[in-house]
Amino acid sequence: MTHAQTLVKALNVLAKAPQFSHSKARAAARKDGNVDWARTKEHNDGFNPEVDGCEAFVMNDGSLASWQPASFTYVARANA
Repeated sequence: MTHAQTLVKALNVLAKAPQFSHSKARAAARKDGNVDWARTKEHNDGFNPEVDGCEAFVMNDGSLASWQPASFTYVARANA
């Protein structure tokens, strides 16, 4: 779960910026070596940034950095 918590902290700093977007969140996640991209792609099957806002990121330890549109933040979850 610490993998997701670390990414969530970084993403939430970005989310406070006026020009925050899905592509900026993805770029930040690409810099994190703990993101499991194959599982992230599978988890976000059918993802549409225009409707869904921001995608969730599955971490190597099985935790999840998940977008919460109501609060405009990411949260860490124990498992994907």
